[in-house]
Amino acid sequence: MNLFGMFSKSGGGANANEISHEDLAAAIKSKSCQVVDVREPNEYAAGHVPGAINQPLSSFNPQHLPTGKPIILVCKSGARSAAALSKAQAAGRADVRHYAGGTMGWQARGEAIET
Repeated sequence: MNLFGMFSKSGGGANANEISHEDLAAAIKSKSCQVVDVREPNEYAAGHVPGAINQPLSSFNPQHLPTGKPIILVCKSGARSAAALSKAQAAGRADVRHYAGGTMGWQARGEAIET
């Protein structure tokens, strides 16, 4: 079963490893994914995508990612989440994508953050 069947392949991003803003917002609303914020704890504490858990890139281990739902990685602007995605894919995780817009892009689209 393709856990990402609900997400468009193009995702509105540069490639199939990214999720569009619209798909991310819908997945968060329906609680059909787990958002993992890979920023450092102080950045995460200052505000994060609703429902996100924190697993900083500095100590990121794909083996510690949750299972059971697709994972969406986020950071500030997409670079760290792309690096974490590469690590997750290298470890064999096919159920992981990243949101290239990051927390900055999320907020720029008028979305709320949690603290």
